[in-house]
Amino acid sequence: MKLITFTVPCYNSAAYMDRCIKTLLPAGEDAEIILVDDGSKDETGAIADAWAEKYPTIIRVIHQENGGHGEGVNQGIRNASGMYFKVVDSDDWLDADALQKVMAKLREFAAMPQPVDLLLCNYVYEHTVDNTHHTVRYTGILPQDKVFTWQDIGHFPPSQNILMHSVIYRTQILRDCGLRLPKHTFYVDNVFVYLPLPSCRSLYYMDLDLYRYFIGREDQSVNEKVMVKRVDQQVRVTKLMITAVNLYALPPEQKKLRAYMFNYLSMMMTISSVFLTMDGSAEALAKKAELWQFLKLHDRRVYRRCVASVAGLCNLPGKAGRGITLWGYRVAQKIFKFN
Repeated sequence: MKLITFTVPCYNSAAYMDRCIKTLLPAGEDAEIILVDDGSKDETGAIADAWAEKYPTIIRVIHQENGGHGEGVNQGIRNASGMYFKVVDSDDWLDADALQKVMAKLREFAAMPQPVDLLLCNYVYEHTVDNTHHTVRYTGILPQDKVFTWQDIGHFPPSQNILMHSVIYRTQILRDCGLRLPKHTFYVDNVFVYLPLPSCRSLYYMDLDLYRYFIGREDQSVNEKVMVKRVDQQVRVTKLMITAVNLYALPPEQKKLRAYMFNYLSMMMTISSVFLTMDGSAEALAKKAELWQFLKLHDRRVYRRCVASVAGLCNLPGKAGRGITLWGYRVAQKIFKFN
């Protein structure tokens, strides 16, 4: 068994995937790198095969019909031989020094009678437009350099959520919780970091800037214009998250986790509401009303908490209410630089 599987979903990634792969290779023979060629129409598949031929004991390639980012992750989970599992998008990369420290810690976990379920590290937004960097860290929120449980966590501000970039799950956790991401759907990384959390009984946080998250391509899924165009997929993912976990069925020892997961779900309601408002068409506004009704019918308690949160401020009635929603989004965008 390998210590960790890095899964790299690739779609038309020929222009930038080499950099990503090069930053994973220093993990050495303890690591497995699964490159998932998602029906690419450029040289992605050939590049992946060339890397696998050069490093046959580390790199594996899976060629599949186009199924989207989620199916690329699914393939990784199904085929992983690593005790731990991390997704690295093909336009992102890992920091070399931080990776070596993470690998050393994973070796410690592997020797434990009960290995840690979830390792968290920081991630860095790499903004190519203005060549700036923004690090999301969890100091003051998570205990550092020791095993802990959800009872030990602090409060997560809206700008410091746990994202795909920050997590390394024990692979069996993902399999046991039945995680399966939908095909042909963007933004499923939110499901990836949400659904497995209640299954994680032990956690560990390292204050390391491991993951470098590239921001700046015009066709990137988090580009604002792209998000408006794909808002239906954002709504679909939000609905999946609403139904994925019964927050009020979580045990008492996960009370703080429930609060965190509610805040994350509230953020998803906020994002969906903002981009439906940004679309502005009668159809989009009807979809926003339907989304809120969906939440209300599924769980009135979660609905009432969302109405009382920032998400509720993104569902204010009338033209003035929509103007407030967009003004608030622009302010947050300038402060947090999330796309």
